[in-house]
Amino acid sequence: MIFRILEDQYAQKSKEAKAADQRFMQLALALGRRGQGRTWPNPAVGAVVVKDGVIVGRGWTQPGGRPHAEPEALKRAGEAARGATLYVTLEPCSHFGKSPPCVDAVIASGIARVVSAIEDPNPEVAGQGHAKLRAAGIVVDVGLGAAEAARDHAGHFRRIRNKRPHVILKLAVSADDKIAAAGHKPVAITGEVARTRVHLLRAQCDAILVGIGTVRADDPLLNCRLPGMEARSPVRVVLDRALRIPGTSKLVHSARQTPLWVMALDLAEAPAAAKLGAAGAQVIHVAATANPPELDLAAVLHALSEKGISRLLVEGGARVASSFVAADLVDEIWLLRGPGSIGADGIPALDALPLSAITGSPAFKTRASEMLQNDTLTIYERP
Repeated sequence: MIFRILEDQYAQKSKEAKAADQRFMQLALALGRRGQGRTWPNPAVGAVVVKDGVIVGRGWTQPGGRPHAEPEALKRAGEAARGATLYVTLEPCSHFGKSPPCVDAVIASGIARVVSAIEDPNPEVAGQGHAKLRAAGIVVDVGLGAAEAARDHAGHFRRIRNKRPHVILKLAVSADDKIAAAGHKPVAITGEVARTRVHLLRAQCDAILVGIGTVRADDPLLNCRLPGMEARSPVRVVLDRALRIPGTSKLVHSARQTPLWVMALDLAEAPAAAKLGAAGAQVIHVAATANPPELDLAAVLHALSEKGISRLLVEGGARVASSFVAADLVDEIWLLRGPGSIGADGIPALDALPLSAITGSPAFKTRASEMLQNDTLTIYERP
């Protein structure tokens, strides 16, 4: 509702001006998405500088979170920024962090107008950036593309407000709602197009999480294997309360190339942690639930948030997926369904929970659905 109210403010503008604003904001949003999975702990922001209807500068948050999008766009615009309009997908920062405030760069550039999609909930910003721009005589319009920006920055918002990442659960299920054959034997459920889409999703997330059961059964790499995008592999996270991950696993062998974080209980054996550390992995100890002692998922998410992770992809297996659903810690679901069946002895997608715990839950609504050759992708999200 609040996003609709903000966007309705543009109804008073001329159709031409409104259409131009929407076009340039859509470009800024698209630019911001280029950085998803690479900018943590900072949000992936996009910015466009426009003068007399011509784009004179573009920018997006760079890998590692700096430089920010606004200084990048203003640097490319140069003197052409004077008197121009800046479109940005998130309120420019107004505080000193590891770089100077973006509002100072905007003011110094001579920008005449700022169109900002949404206010930053970070208490160090929270409207202060917009206020400082207005105090400098810059016209500031807030709210165009707010709903889309809120979705793009969901990880940043969730990390600020709830001290945890935005959690995306990915499930690849057969026509009869199974994810593996009997004995957890891996089965190719979806085709090449769907698998390519999943690898792109991995590249757009800060981290990917699986349970120790998946590691021991499948020995996965959990990286991005799209040509030219191998460097965009996310941090690999394994839930392994007793540190049972094999030293011979692909994850451990590649820990020096792509970060591997193993979440364990304080009770885990110190020698096992030392061996993992020597291999390049990082062991992170988190709190346990009561009897029996298990990893507390809320504590796991908080620990990941503290390390800067804002977009987390959960890939399984069935017990991990069902645990996240049961704990109400899932924000978005990518459900890929293949055309074949596995059979009654296959492994159910959500362990003891029916798949309707997602597909029929009022907690989620369908955002999109599309065919990927013979497979179907349905994306669910919290309203």
